[in-house]
Amino acid sequence: MQKINEKDQIELEAAAFRALVAHLRERHDVQNIDMMNLAGFCRNCLSNWYQEAAAEKDIMLSKDEAREIIYGMPFADWKAKYQVEASAEQLKSFEENKPQH
Repeated sequence: MQKINEKDQIELEAAAFRALVAHLRERHDVQNIDMMNLAGFCRNCLSNWYQEAAAEKDIMLSKDEAREIIYGMPFADWKAKYQVEASAEQLKSFEENKPQH
């Protein structure tokens, strides 16, 4: 494998992140609880990590601003349009596998 310099690595990681966010914006059918149950993270986790990374660079973003960056719209709008009530099975799985972050 070709050695990747740090600048290229950062650019590749950023491109992969942008592709992930774009994919999640298109997949309204994928609920956050399903992502949490299967992968241990969701859109809200991504927005929290984004907000934390911004803070490390002294860029202040509110929780709502970070969520809007990830969701592509205000979270309340996304929730009203796309979020469905979690089933008892989904909630049970979430409680059993709740991430520790």
